Amino acid sequence: MVNLYLDDVRTCPENYILVTSYDEFVDFIKNKEFPNFISFDHDLGLGKTGYDCAKFLVEYCLEKQLNLPGFFVHSQNPVGKLNIESLLKNFQKFQDPEK
Repeated sequence: MVNLYLDDVRTCPENYILVTSYDEFVDFIKNKEFPNFISFDHDLGLGKTGYDCAKFLVEYCLEKQLNLPGFFVHSQNPVGKLNIESLLKNFQKFQDPEK
């Protein structure tokens, strides 16, 4: 079981693997292991954001017919946090309308 921690500034908690950018996030999921849980930051420096990572994750799950892993958004950006949570929660409802 793998837990990913997406953040370019904060210290990675124990029992998580740190990815600091969109490219690292995509590479890990495509080429290493599909995570059991992901903790998202929104602002990732000057490149793509945590929201872009969440969009990739949704598309990847659709393409590979995988369930969305557990997630938490630890971002301090309130708008970015809401956007990521809304996207992922809506996808959860799509995957399991009974919830």
